[in-house]
Amino acid sequence: MKKKALIIKQSSGFKLFQLNMNLDEIESISTITRVMRDETELKGYQRPEVRNHINNIAGYINSEGGIIPNSIILSLSSDVELQPIDNELYELEIPEQAKSALIVDGQQRVAALRLSGKKDFYLPVCAFINDDEDFERQQFLLINSAKPLPKSLIYELLPHANGLFSQELTRRKLPSLIVQLLNYEKCSPLNGLVKLVTNPLGIIADNSLMKMVDNSLREGALYAFSNKAQETYNPEDCDQMISLLCDYFSAVKSTFAEDWGKKPKESRLFHGAGIIALGQLFDEIFYTFEIDETETSFFECAKKKLERLKPYCVWSHGAWDFGLDHDGQPIIRKWNQIQNLSQDINLVTEHLVRLYDLQEREVMLVKGQ
Repeated sequence: MKKKALIIKQSSGFKLFQLNMNLDEIESISTITRVMRDETELKGYQRPEVRNHINNIAGYINSEGGIIPNSIILSLSSDVELQPIDNELYELEIPEQAKSALIVDGQQRVAALRLSGKKDFYLPVCAFINDDEDFERQQFLLINSAKPLPKSLIYELLPHANGLFSQELTRRKLPSLIVQLLNYEKCSPLNGLVKLVTNPLGIIADNSLMKMVDNSLREGALYAFSNKAQETYNPEDCDQMISLLCDYFSAVKSTFAEDWGKKPKESRLFHGAGIIALGQLFDEIFYTFEIDETETSFFECAKKKLERLKPYCVWSHGAWDFGLDHDGQPIIRKWNQIQNLSQDINLVTEHLVRLYDLQEREVMLVKGQ
């Protein structure tokens, strides 16, 4: 297929073109790379189609005066041949096969055009020539991070994309990578339990686990092991951190076996409040392990400390006794009244950390103190 296109001068490293295409032309050369997993490796980056959104766009295309001024973005393979016509106008010869181009942005508009049945409706197309999927992911994230794109998809793609991102997104890269490794490593006690775009049947919210990991990376147990991984985002540079977390969650699994694997509505162990509280205990227990020369392994240390806290943990039955409020009134909450709110998360976390601190000081505890 031959198409005339204007070259847009931006980066010296990439050729960028503006042209127009109808549905048949787009579908004869392009495909969509859906986000998925091949064993543990992340493939693609596109989210599933949103049917209601597509129906709305298709209705608009078929309406009188309907126009789509924003461009579809295509990543053309290097198989495309370029013939200059003048200084700014080129002729692109694009092989008519699905692998000639990938739709980086605009899949919903293309699907809507297909649904509308309009063959003579041309969409503006912005195309760059590139064979690097990491670069495509970067463009996809930069384009969509300001739109209502599912955060889970953005976070899962981040560790697998190169380039410059905002400070907020950059800070999320390593926690996201660690969470994915915990979910997909066969030896991890959390294998298959984290809810990700590529693991929709998981029961632990990815964002809760990412918050736990992020807290530890910034000022907790993982901080000392994170320097190299913060630079490379290489899974191999996360080995020490993954090992520590696997030991810890293995201890959690052993200690709270009756709550392990239950959905958050059935037990608060895997609830946001439980995960954040467990994360704070992870840091506290690691500090104890580091200075206690009698401890032989982090797993054994964590299991022993958690067993001592177990009688005061109310994950799936009974009520939490958080002590007294400022007016001397008891703070009692049924286990299922704990919500994924800052106030409740802080209540559970501060309560368990306070009990842990008292136990480490060898203070005799009376349940409910």
